[in-house]
Amino acid sequence: MKRLLSIIGAITLVGTSTTSLVACNTQQYSEDELQQLKEKNKIDTADENIKKNLVWIAPQEKPFNEVDNKWYYVVWRSNEKDNWRIVKFQNKKEQRLIKFDEQNKYYIKIGQYNGGFDISINQYPSKH
Repeated sequence: MKRLLSIIGAITLVGTSTTSLVACNTQQYSEDELQQLKEKNKIDTADENIKKNLVWIAPQEKPFNEVDNKWYYVVWRSNEKDNWRIVKFQNKKEQRLIKFDEQNKYYIKIGQYNGGFDISINQYPSKH
């Protein structure tokens, strides 16, 4: 349980909807600010494997532009009333543009935006 809580506290890739996630003005950090944020969000755990391998990622780093076959954890929820979910996925070519988790009317995937790849939370179209 402690390991799970460490992972939850370490990674916070959270969004509300595709529109706000893609359209938002993403803050760009300087190299110094980025290093300070990584240090601030570093996991404090006795498990050396987690300490060495789990890293906080800023949106400007664009980690999904390159296929690296690494495993990533995403902590997300579809809206404020739903429970938080922890999803593990591998950044591989076959995973691109395919949803890897869903909750209620929402799903999450690696999408292509402005020539790069990023995680997006999308809402299924309503059936009127």
